[in-house]
Amino acid sequence: MANAALSTRTIAVEHVTIHSTKPFEDVRAKLETLVPRIDDGIFTLLRYGESERARRELEACPPLSIFGQRNHGALLSIAGLQRRALQYDIGNPLTASKMTRHQLSAGLYAPIRVLLREDGDGVVAFEYDRPASVFGQFGDDQVNAVAQQLDHDLQAVLESAAR
Repeated sequence: MANAALSTRTIAVEHVTIHSTKPFEDVRAKLETLVPRIDDGIFTLLRYGESERARRELEACPPLSIFGQRNHGALLSIAGLQRRALQYDIGNPLTASKMTRHQLSAGLYAPIRVLLREDGDGVVAFEYDRPASVFGQFGDDQVNAVAQQLDHDLQAVLESAAR
């Protein structure tokens, strides 16, 4: 590997769990009401060079959107288990651009991955890694300020969905 170099480092990440006393489907429905799916038309605009129009449309959107969703619980059926677990990619393209313009590597963590799960004993919870701890590894004050706001927005919407 004469043309490639590998480096590693260890980072500390704060993991958050928000428990709910509500049924899984109620929490899922509330989350998907509070955090709508991102309009894929934004990416079409960007693909065709309409960045100013895309920015205006994104500014009119809610602070957070769902970029994607995967049914991780269905995957567990391979092991003979029945669990409810949905992985969501949640974020905001404007927020991501405010970080990645300073540290492109921040794009590895945007959008944020959130898991909504129901344990075998029926306990429902959200789990995610706190954005400020993940993005803090870059040591950039501008990225940290944006990540702090993302922390606040994400925690608030997940707590609201869990109530």
